[in-house]
Amino acid sequence: MNVAEHAARYSPYLTRLLAGGLLKAEILNPMLGKALDTADFQEFADWDKIRNEEDEAELARQLRLLRRYVVAQIMVRDLNRISDLAEVTRTITLFADFAVNTALDFAYTYYRGLYGTPRGRHTGQVQYLSVVAMGKAGGYELNVSSDIDLIFVYPEAGETDGRRGRDNQEFFTKVGQKLIVLLNDITADGQVFRVDMRLRPDGDSGPLVWSETALEQYLIRQGREWERYAWCKGRVITPYPNGISALVRPFVFRKYLDYSAYEAMRALHRQIRSEVERKGMAGNIKLGAGGIREVEFIAQIFQMIRGGRTPGLQLKGTQETLHELARLSIIGRDTADTLLAAYRFLRDVEHRLQYWDDRQTQTLPDAPEQQQRLAESMGFADYAAFSDGLDGHRRRVNAVFNDILAEPAGGTQQAVSWQWIWQENADEAAVGRRLAAHGFDAAVAERLAQLRQSGKYRRLSAQAQPRFDAVIPKLAEAAAARPNPAATLLRLLDFLENISRRSAYLAFLNEHPQALRQVAGIFSQSAWVAAYLTRYPILLDELLSAQLMDTAFDWPALGRTLSDGLSTAAGDTEAQMDLLRHFQHTQVFRLAVQDLAGLWTVEALSDQLSALADTVLTAAVPAVWADTPKTHTDTPHIAVIGYGKLGGKELGYASDLDLVYLYDDPHPDAPDVYGRFVRRLTNWLSAATGAGTLYDVDLRLRPNGGDGFLVHSTAAFEKYQRENAWTWEHQSLTRARFICGRPEIGTAFDRIRQDLLTQPRDAAALARDITAMREKMFATHPPHDGDVKYARGGVVDVEFIVQYLILAHAARHPQLLDNYGNIALLHIAAEAGLIEPEPAAQSRTAYRFYRLQQHNAKLRDAGKAEPTPELLSHYQSVRRLWQQVFGEPPATA
Repeated sequence: MNVAEHAARYSPYLTRLLAGGLLKAEILNPMLGKALDTADFQEFADWDKIRNEEDEAELARQLRLLRRYVVAQIMVRDLNRISDLAEVTRTITLFADFAVNTALDFAYTYYRGLYGTPRGRHTGQVQYLSVVAMGKAGGYELNVSSDIDLIFVYPEAGETDGRRGRDNQEFFTKVGQKLIVLLNDITADGQVFRVDMRLRPDGDSGPLVWSETALEQYLIRQGREWERYAWCKGRVITPYPNGISALVRPFVFRKYLDYSAYEAMRALHRQIRSEVERKGMAGNIKLGAGGIREVEFIAQIFQMIRGGRTPGLQLKGTQETLHELARLSIIGRDTADTLLAAYRFLRDVEHRLQYWDDRQTQTLPDAPEQQQRLAESMGFADYAAFSDGLDGHRRRVNAVFNDILAEPAGGTQQAVSWQWIWQENADEAAVGRRLAAHGFDAAVAERLAQLRQSGKYRRLSAQAQPRFDAVIPKLAEAAAARPNPAATLLRLLDFLENISRRSAYLAFLNEHPQALRQVAGIFSQSAWVAAYLTRYPILLDELLSAQLMDTAFDWPALGRTLSDGLSTAAGDTEAQMDLLRHFQHTQVFRLAVQDLAGLWTVEALSDQLSALADTVLTAAVPAVWADTPKTHTDTPHIAVIGYGKLGGKELGYASDLDLVYLYDDPHPDAPDVYGRFVRRLTNWLSAATGAGTLYDVDLRLRPNGGDGFLVHSTAAFEKYQRENAWTWEHQSLTRARFICGRPEIGTAFDRIRQDLLTQPRDAAALARDITAMREKMFATHPPHDGDVKYARGGVVDVEFIVQYLILAHAARHPQLLDNYGNIALLHIAAEAGLIEPEPAAQSRTAYRFYRLQQHNAKLRDAGKAEPTPELLSHYQSVRRLWQQVFGEPPATA
């Protein structure tokens, strides 16, 4: 039995074709040995001759004959397990694309001969009809017996230039109508494809063709949520220039995380379920529970929610989308594999149902013979075993679907009882008493009253206001469970008011009660994180990330992902700047949540924040260089040097970046080029965009400070440091390191730094310079015990001690040159015998305590340090070390 005969066992349709002599072996057999592509379709007939002779009947006949062979080839290869699902759907989709374009070329040529060439009214350019494939055709996922959903769009209004001129709308309507006839009409040779135009704007009641301007206006003013779902797979299948993707993309993929998509998808699914139940279609493997449509919904819900933020999700196919969702850890790998296995199984079943009689059906058969043949074609001994396998896949899909798209929980009975907190015309005195009973003060009652009367609340849309009303009792309940309920709820209300214009964020809080409680817990602990999330509410989505509490930050991998994103957005400076900000905000928020959970020490957290800044800078430099005009080399010969907290790997959440730029490039334009580059890079890093801010950048530590050039050659930098630099500039150099850029310049900088820090120095003169520098600070930062940074015996004193030890002793103890941070360097100095071990250990403990105080003041609402006995003892320890190092007690203001 050959492969065609084997396949015919499972398809009476194929049996009829073979038995009736409707398939010629000399044509079919060569097709069976390979996957078909457009070149094979092109060779089937002399399409150009048919078009030029305007032989419409012959074109229709040849397309139908070709369809017969293509479907037979697909059936034979699939039923013999030669091909996989991807080949089946791609082959029939490529044929659909070819058939549409062939019919379109014929129709366009025909009507251009009658009426002339259509031209744009404003541009005067030749106009062509673009065809958008929707649904499975758009995603390269067609079935062999599918209809094709199409939308016709032309660029610009205007007229044809012939003697019998027609406006472009009429011309392209005629072209579209003929295209439909050529594919859709049933003749003696059958049909090419059923053509469905109902997904166009206004459906059957709307025009057959739309200009791009009219389409854009429709989507802006009238586009509905189900149309976003439909356009998600929209793909232009014609080769002509058009702006369709650019105008549709913002309609489908919102810039923010669009959790309102949940409600839209649920509504669409409820409608489908209702239709299934009404028509008794439980056996429909596409629309029934756990069917193909549920897998598609799962993939598309995440595309619609996140596709604007994550361009990598703007995909057409279901399988590729599920793979990407797993790669991004939006769904688990196991979940993705479960869905993919089910999807392939269900689609294989769907095809076998359609192979039986070349009909578009997804309903399981009742006839025993067809049931048995279906089971065998799927690799099962009998229909019962097949049904068990099918039901297993459907149960697993439905479980995932229900988990993702289930209606949000209504909350506890207690949450329902909290409705009294947000009732119109409520008894204010009674509300106040109930608030007080739950630990809330009068400020909360005032804030709630002010919020209800605010213009922002009153102007909420009909969609947003019910969501806003529903979430307030939930926030109040969550805040009441915190140790500081009043402060927590006030922060939550500020947050709610800020996000109220974006109904999707309100939907998120209602959709995810667990995330809402997380928000309350975070806001309870930290005003800083509360303000951060209020400023960047797009970070709400991170609360659902499986990586939220994962402390394993793979910075090289994250950096590659960031660089890939910047490359993808090349040419769109605003998008690239926003991408940098979204990336940095996401990692900072993730670190902050982990920090509040006690997963980081201060030192380890500073390492992570410093690595984050390094990653951002490393990705930004090549992107900014590519965006800099009039450069003379593809790769910049420049290095970024980090000073201060960045250089010492002691960054905090709100630290600025002290940067110095060095270049080594003999080109005569190098100073101007790199000056422009540094200005541009500084703008990329520090400017506020729609996505917020990134870093404050301080360039004052460069040679000659604010009066100097923005960027220096390595030779000029070395000359300045050797001949003109002040002692404080060499102090700064102790905490400097190469961040990114040209490695050779980084190596040169390391050599310069080492040479400068190990040069012979008069220890007494050095001590005088450093103590004098410390005393100069008193004018702007007078020392007092409530300020751990500038107090005598505080942070700055520890830093000055370490800097002195490096400058005075690195020549004999080069281990001091490594940028380990002040705590480690104090230990190294003690081991080298430069300071006594006991005061060194005490000062390390003090410095760690100061860092924790500073950190908690920022993160955990700790406020300024109180001069407790413990703090005063730490000050005293550092003062003793200061006296030992400098030979005198520290001066006071």
